[in-house]
Amino acid sequence: MAATNNKSAFQPDSDAHISYEDQQKINAFARCHAKFEDLKDEVQVKENDLKTLEDACDEIALFDDDQEIPYLFGEVFIYQNLETTLKCLEEAKERLSNEITNLKTKSEEIKDQMSDLKLYLYGKFGNQINLESDE
Repeated sequence: MAATNNKSAFQPDSDAHISYEDQQKINAFARCHAKFEDLKDEVQVKENDLKTLEDACDEIALFDDDQEIPYLFGEVFIYQNLETTLKCLEEAKERLSNEITNLKTKSEEIKDQMSDLKLYLYGKFGNQINLESDE
């Protein structure tokens, strides 16, 4: 009798027909989700880099005007005066800020695509499909 109860407790998923179009949408969602996570990680890295540049600007502001400052350019250090170094750091901060803005815009576009796909897939499969992150 106990063996019968265990068998009846197991409920296989109902036979949900997944068409080729549905599978394509599921795959598109998976690709969007992976890209979204990659962009989120990239934004985090660039924001950390921006914070480092801001900290460097704060530290360099304490230097004497006539002091030569080593500035990493490619794989070598070049020595510059305070004004030139601050200018280079400000340009780098602006570049990073623009890159962060572009990445966030791309993230929002992908998030919108994912929302559209979620709406369709949840409408079709209900609770038989899980598209939520484990976060």
